[in-house]
Amino acid sequence: MPSSLVNRAWLAGGLIALVAAIASPPALAGSCPALLDRRVPRLQDEKPQDLCQYAGKVVVVVNTASYCGFTPQYKGLEALYRRYQPRGLVVLGFPSNDFGAQEPGSNKDIAAFCENTFGVQFPMFAKTAVKGAGADPLYAELGRRTGQTPGWNFHKYVIGRDGETVRSYGSRVTPDDKGFVADIERMLDASPR
Repeated sequence: MPSSLVNRAWLAGGLIALVAAIASPPALAGSCPALLDRRVPRLQDEKPQDLCQYAGKVVVVVNTASYCGFTPQYKGLEALYRRYQPRGLVVLGFPSNDFGAQEPGSNKDIAAFCENTFGVQFPMFAKTAVKGAGADPLYAELGRRTGQTPGWNFHKYVIGRDGETVRSYGSRVTPDDKGFVADIERMLDASPR
């Protein structure tokens, strides 16, 4: 076969494959772990956000409050986020009024407080129930998987890149705790399945 025919056949085959790929892109259904397969309203404007966008990352989920003895942990969470974001870490904050009524404000009030007081840039979501029968489904599932539900504000869960591995850390574990940071680093070094 002349080389010009071979080149045309190769080019035609490549174009056919390209057109087929565009016409039917690969399915993404299996790419989002069940734990993250949910939409939650963003704090600033209450627009629904798809947590699947964090699939493949190490995710710290933390229930927060503006008027708590642990509120200064915002600073450490932001530092953790900035330090490890380039390696695939994301911190997700969920303000909650479940403990001591320490988060009484509106979502807009909370957003302003977080940004103005602590310079929070990590994603924050609308005020959320994190305990009991009315707990948000994400928190209910985190509690089911770890056997631990938040006992107070600033309880932390860390979800591995695989979306299956979940660790729980009480409120007294600070964002710079050596064991907490070491666990995050191990999860960052792990490949998603």
